[in-house]
Amino acid sequence: MTRSRRPVAGHGQLRRPSAWSQLMKMLGITAIVVLVSGVAVASYVAYDLGTTFSANAVALDGEKSVPPDIGAIKGGVNMLLVGSDACEPEFSAEFGDRCSDPENAGERNDTNLLLHISDSPRRVTVITFPRDLMVPIPSCTDAQGNATSEMSKQPINITLETGGLNCVARTISKVSGLDIQFAAKVTWGGVMKITDAIGGVDVCIANGMSDPDTGLELPAGTHTLQGYWALQFLRTRHGVGDGSDLGRGSNQQVYMSSLARKMVSNEVLGNPGTLLKLANTVMSNVTPSTTLTSPTLLVQIALAMKDVPLDQINFVNYPVLQDPDNPNKVVPDTDSADQLWAALAANQAIQVAGQRDDAVVSATPAPTDPATTDPATTDPATTDPSAAPTPGATAGPVQLPKNVSGQSAAQQTCSNGNGFSG
Repeated sequence: MTRSRRPVAGHGQLRRPSAWSQLMKMLGITAIVVLVSGVAVASYVAYDLGTTFSANAVALDGEKSVPPDIGAIKGGVNMLLVGSDACEPEFSAEFGDRCSDPENAGERNDTNLLLHISDSPRRVTVITFPRDLMVPIPSCTDAQGNATSEMSKQPINITLETGGLNCVARTISKVSGLDIQFAAKVTWGGVMKITDAIGGVDVCIANGMSDPDTGLELPAGTHTLQGYWALQFLRTRHGVGDGSDLGRGSNQQVYMSSLARKMVSNEVLGNPGTLLKLANTVMSNVTPSTTLTSPTLLVQIALAMKDVPLDQINFVNYPVLQDPDNPNKVVPDTDSADQLWAALAANQAIQVAGQRDDAVVSATPAPTDPATTDPATTDPATTDPSAAPTPGATAGPVQLPKNVSGQSAAQQTCSNGNGFSG
């Protein structure tokens, strides 16, 4: 298969309520995928962008200039979403040793998500690249304006510190073969504030979770996580799976799918006050690429996503193999990855082979803590994976290799915690 730049590839229609509800859904569906790393880039499209937001914008090599248009963006979209581990003075107390140790100084890309929106019929795929992935890193421009040296094999999470957001985009573009037109970055503090703005996210834990590194102690059941604890759930490595970044990535997808269902519920979409709070929070906590400061562009991206059903929003883990030179690192499984890129380029519906069983289990009745559980507000019609396919969809989903794990936003899953010690 040719490893050159691939054109971005390309659902259907859900119910169409009032114009206001339609706008709310437009904003919310976009926020589903962007908020997973704490970056709700498009949820503020109905509001003025502040000067602070624009002033912090970062230029990308593959940036796409989009002509003014009130319709959906033409063609497909590739957007990079980066979660940064930068230590901010406001939150240094919460992170203790992590932010007080000089050896931990700097800023790494803790989470790397590539959001792909296909052309018609529209589908959304979010690919997680683990931070322990060893890849070639191209020459970038550092904070002092100097060109860095190319590196043949280094962990992907050094790219943010090496050359900023554009360096992360250049590296993932090289790994994936896709042009990345848009990007956004959010810090740990931004994740906490944005999660608080929507009132938290419900997560299901099958066996309880205990992680001394993050302080998480959660019994089995469903918990509404906000702020600091939502972030620690997303960061936990030792509370789930085998303690690796791969298990953490799958654990994050439990959060993502739950977030998607909440965003299309009345709790968020039907609450203008919540959306306004979310908009203001995002503008203060997100660093975008320069084109993402355009309200017109954001509306176009949102319109491209507004009718995508939850079963066509997929979260997948980039396929990897153990690094033969370092058992604590991983390298690309290019054979499996090529099948994923080919399906996206051909705009074929995909079927994820499965989840990492050590980190995620199918949702089953579990002991629930009434004090931490909110009644479900999800509309079953928008989350039923067995719903009839949307007219116009291409027939027959592509079965991805077993090494491409993940789930759709329609699937309800639980974190397979390592047990509750409290």
